[in-house]
Amino acid sequence: VVSHNLLCRFSLARSVIDTVENRKEINVRTGGIGDKAARKMYTFDMVFGPAAKQIDVYKSVVCPILDEVISGYNCTVFAYGQTGTGKTFTMEGERSPNEEFTWEEDPLAGIIPRTLHQIFEKLSDNGTEFSVKVSLLEIYNEELFDLLSPCSDVTERLQLFDDPRNKRGVIIKGLEEITVHNKNEIYQILERGSAKRKTASTLMNAYSSRSHSVFSVTIHMKEITIEGEELVKIGKLNLVDLAGSENIGRSGAVDKRAREAGNINQSLLTLGRVITALVEKRPHVPYRESKLTRILQDSLGGRTKTSIIATVSPASINLEETLSTLEYANRAKNIMNKPEVNQKLTKRTLIKEYTEEIERLKRDLAATRDKNGVYLSSENYDMAGMISSQEEHITEYTEKIASVEEELKRVFELFEDSKDKLDQCINDLEEKNHKLEETHKDLQETKQKLTEEAFIVSELATTEEKLYTTADKLLTTVDVSTKDVSDLHAKLERKKKVEEHNSEIQISFTDHMDAMFSQMQNSVEDQRNKHQSMLDSYKTSVGEQLEIDRLVRQFNECFPFSQMASMKVEMTSFFSGHAQDLAALRETATAGLGSLKTEHSNLKKQISRADKEHQTVRPGIDLEWSIKCLITLCNHLKKQDVKVIHFDMHNRIALAMSTLLLYRWSSPC
Repeated sequence: VVSHNLLCRFSLARSVIDTVENRKEINVRTGGIGDKAARKMYTFDMVFGPAAKQIDVYKSVVCPILDEVISGYNCTVFAYGQTGTGKTFTMEGERSPNEEFTWEEDPLAGIIPRTLHQIFEKLSDNGTEFSVKVSLLEIYNEELFDLLSPCSDVTERLQLFDDPRNKRGVIIKGLEEITVHNKNEIYQILERGSAKRKTASTLMNAYSSRSHSVFSVTIHMKEITIEGEELVKIGKLNLVDLAGSENIGRSGAVDKRAREAGNINQSLLTLGRVITALVEKRPHVPYRESKLTRILQDSLGGRTKTSIIATVSPASINLEETLSTLEYANRAKNIMNKPEVNQKLTKRTLIKEYTEEIERLKRDLAATRDKNGVYLSSENYDMAGMISSQEEHITEYTEKIASVEEELKRVFELFEDSKDKLDQCINDLEEKNHKLEETHKDLQETKQKLTEEAFIVSELATTEEKLYTTADKLLTTVDVSTKDVSDLHAKLERKKKVEEHNSEIQISFTDHMDAMFSQMQNSVEDQRNKHQSMLDSYKTSVGEQLEIDRLVRQFNECFPFSQMASMKVEMTSFFSGHAQDLAALRETATAGLGSLKTEHSNLKKQISRADKEHQTVRPGIDLEWSIKCLITLCNHLKKQDVKVIHFDMHNRIALAMSTLLLYRWSSPC
């Protein structure tokens, strides 16, 4: 299994990344800083936040692998990520001024110097006889260069061959391997290689690596078996610092730098396709499309134990590159390697290999001395040509086989798909036939129904004609009825206006009658007061009459009896008639007043009933009746006035006669 570790080197106030180290998770706000809802979570074997130290990364990632290397396994650690996220610092670090630091105490040392320090420490403590060789390879623009070559010129390109002993391995011809005797030499080697490595300043990184580097450590350890035979155990560790992927537009790369960035991105793209093919278990994996993937072929899906360190930037401006790196690492963790321990060689086998290598080199040297411009013996040259030709054929055949297998697989899948479709078509055909039979039955039933419906339609047409005739008659009737209704509405409107007019006249007449009744009541009251005044005057007249009687008696004494008798008869007759007239006048006034009250009450009832039931009592008749009542009342008033006038005249006559008598009485006899 490929181990995956995530490292976030920088801490920002406005970070889009949240690392949860104890849960080995990293959360990315894909919607930006303000959007807290849009998040993506990734889980890895280890997660390191911005505060993580170099020693923390080393102990978690490299220490377990180093034990495997010493046990005889091939292992690889490579750093992958965007440019400027700290890959080179993680792999190489910086040299501390204090050279007495151990690999655990040095705060700035990277993975490479710590690894060499710990290797020497472990092997020295074990007391094992060992040797350590290192090499530093650069892949620049898809060309291989030796950064530890003794020549100052690093333009010499190295050739890459397949390892005949390991079908997934490669041999780099001419790559210099330097034996390291102690841990202090490692910094000199790193400085020597860094001086030759291609770097350049971009807008995203002032010291951007423009190439991939592969630092290889090969350890030979001698073991003695129980039988006393000496064996050589070999362990190899590849520490790969990949060039950073970059956006050419944002990095400001132009011309040469743009071509470099294109090659870098192309090799990383090939690496991504290799990872995808391995995860999806495709039959063909495109290792040969890039020098980088050819070198890492055994580390990806082979016999090597591999650990990937993915470095990301928490800045929101780098969100796209960060997500791409996380997706790479997340896919790569599904790659399954099958680590195998390297074969232990006996001393004789190793000496034999070295002897063969020496003989080959001697032949090349002899050929170089004998023939100018030829650096290989004819045997080796022919063998190399044959090997190269066979390799090309093998590669071609392998690709053809993979292509044919893929085509066969595709054809088989197409066959299976076609077979499934055929079965489906047969099932569909049977289903359609069944549906056709049902449809035929439905057709017969439909024809029968159609005949019945045709008869029904004809009957409906006849009925419809009758209905049309009836409808025409009804429309004529409706028109006549509508006209009648309109006339009735007009008549009702006129009647309503007449009723409103009569109501207004009735209200006006009622107000006028109330005023007249008020006036009549006032007149009756005045007559009553006058009658009361007349009664009072009569009482006074009676008192005066008594006084007159007394005076008459005195008068009789003065006048003769015969005269007195005649005057008495006359006065008695007068007063008797006057009293009768007064009584009759009182009765007449009382009766007239009662009649007026009765007629007034009846008139009010008639008016009230006419207001409530104006639809049954015609306003014209009520008005005529009211006018007649008013004339009757006026006649009664006139009669009462005549009687009052007569009564007043009688009073005046009586008063005159009384005055005459008094005058006569007061005159001397």
